Amino acid sequence: MRHRCRVKKLSKPTDQRRALLRALTTELIRHGRINTTLIRAKVLRGEVEKMITLAKDGSLASRRQALGYIYDKQLVHALFEQAPERYANRNGGYTRILHTVPRRGDHSKMAIIELV
Repeated sequence: MRHRCRVKKLSKPTDQRRALLRALTTELIRHGRINTTLIRAKVLRGEVEKMITLAKDGSLASRRQALGYIYDKQLVHALFEQAPERYANRNGGYTRILHTVPRRGDHSKMAIIELV
């Protein structure tokens, strides 16, 4: 039974799943838009929103949390400089998921996730 199991496993062990989400989060913040599978995009949304919320807070503790999660140090500094004025009027919903055509090889659902 999977009652009350709320984490999407993504068919990966915990360490690989965590590394995948960290890498996708870093690339989404760096490029502003990435193309991935729909399930990965839905799981990634929560992680990116946490990082942007930390950046809006701007305290030293939240900066250290973000530095522990995002791979690129300069990217974290840029995020903490830009996020407070970019998302000042927004209380969440920092990302948008757009459905695209299925992948050719295995017909899995694809999506574009982008920062609003």
